[in-house]
Amino acid sequence: MKALVLNCFASLVVLALITSCQAEQDQSTSAAAEPQSEQNPPADGFDMVNSDAEAMEIADLVMEAMGGRNAWDNTRYLAWNFFGNRHLTWDKYSGQVRISFPDSTTYLVNVNDGSGKAIKDGVEVLHPDSLDKELTRAKSIWINDSYWLVMPFKLKDSGVTLKYVGFENTTSGTPSHVLELTFKEVGVTPQNRYLVYVDNATNLVNQWAFYREAGQDTANFVLPWDNYQQHGSILLSDNRGERNLTEVRVFDSLPQEVFTSLEVLDINQY
Repeated sequence: MKALVLNCFASLVVLALITSCQAEQDQSTSAAAEPQSEQNPPADGFDMVNSDAEAMEIADLVMEAMGGRNAWDNTRYLAWNFFGNRHLTWDKYSGQVRISFPDSTTYLVNVNDGSGKAIKDGVEVLHPDSLDKELTRAKSIWINDSYWLVMPFKLKDSGVTLKYVGFENTTSGTPSHVLELTFKEVGVTPQNRYLVYVDNATNLVNQWAFYREAGQDTANFVLPWDNYQQHGSILLSDNRGERNLTEVRVFDSLPQEVFTSLEVLDINQY
């Protein structure tokens, strides 16, 4: 009788171990099978119908290589100098942007609703029509300048159609996947087209080609994306060959005066 009890107990132990191992295996398989797109969902309005599955998969790998979707979503404040022409500070959460020029021109614009104020050549712009014109210009500047900094995070952005073009070397000889970005009624220049090169080894964007008109055969420019640096929890590149972004920074917090005061401010003091 005692032997029978021991045998039954041993059988129960083995069964429990088998069940536990099977559960762990099922969980592991489930996690591995989870599609990458669920971790990096497209923005509302992204052209899922006409975009390639392979292109979207590579876009997800780029997001992961840059720090991951959570890191990007949790990055709130970014600042940079655009080719030495102007300095921008952007609150991603509120949409507030400060744009400062060396000639005592400053724009404070909310890119979500178009509100704000401006000082031009040292004089505040108060006339409603003139202010609307300046704030429209400010938003266009932000659209352009931010794309030069954070484009890799926006491969599945609203209005984008993303296609896989092929595999080729960059101008510097790096084997890369090539993605094509076209746009559907978004931004100020929806007729543009980009070819974005993604390093096969690192999954980082390493070059882009810009076509002012989507139907052009020859690019208006082909420039590198080099010199990736860690900023907060994400990677950002500042080298565009002949053109460079400088003073690139990520902040955890900034005082509200950065986005409300037209007084001259040095963002590097924060």
